[in-house]
Amino acid sequence: MTSLRQALMLGEGGVISLVGAGGKTSLMFKLAHELSKIGDSVLTTTTTKIFEPEPDQSSCVIVSDSVTRLIDRAEDLIDQHPHITMASARLAGTGKLIGIPPGAVDTLWDSNLFRWIVVEADGAAGRPLKAPAGHEPVIPDCTSCLVGLAGLNGVGRPLSDQWVFRPERFAKLAGIPPNFDVSESAVADFITHKKGLFKNAPARAARIAFLNQADTPENIGAGQRIARLLSKNLSTGLDRVVIGRTQADPPVLEIYELGSKNL
Repeated sequence: MTSLRQALMLGEGGVISLVGAGGKTSLMFKLAHELSKIGDSVLTTTTTKIFEPEPDQSSCVIVSDSVTRLIDRAEDLIDQHPHITMASARLAGTGKLIGIPPGAVDTLWDSNLFRWIVVEADGAAGRPLKAPAGHEPVIPDCTSCLVGLAGLNGVGRPLSDQWVFRPERFAKLAGIPPNFDVSESAVADFITHKKGLFKNAPARAARIAFLNQADTPENIGAGQRIARLLSKNLSTGLDRVVIGRTQADPPVLEIYELGSKNL
């Protein structure tokens, strides 16, 4: 059984940023649980907004608009809570946390308090697929691993707001007419477009496409076909493609090294 740590090519520590749609929050907390369970210190946070985690997702939440206060509180709590979630504020009446600026993530990483920082660096309004706006995603410069998620529940569905966040922009980036269904080749083309899934990727960060929601034979097949399309393209800039299901166990089903055989 392959762990998320192995699938995402993680070493001994770093900053993992999650972009795209179709499971970023569930992947963030599942990865944090896996890493903290073996004794690593883990920070989960966002540069956008997320719902405040339930206790089983993250039992320790620190909220402050001062990065100095966040660090001070974390120093007091980290021995009892190896996994901590941070935010700058609570958004009244929504149940959401407002994230922290990317520069604050850099400062938190430089504090050496955490072996791992996992950042949700994109929002998707609950859709399985999403095209980034001009100001998105918001990725910290210290990111060492960038994971781009695409939800397989959106494959074969109409290119509409029900399934795709910003469908008109997705159509342009994927090279398909706005009234078409979302094909596997369209998803592959969107993933590799310079303004697509890995837009704003830091130059030094590893890039991993995570095809999520592989919970049915149909979705697994769609993920395999997308992965094979990406494997045939030698100029994707991607290091690996993972097919998985972040809300189930095991979360990793298949791994594709681009340009090599399926592991």
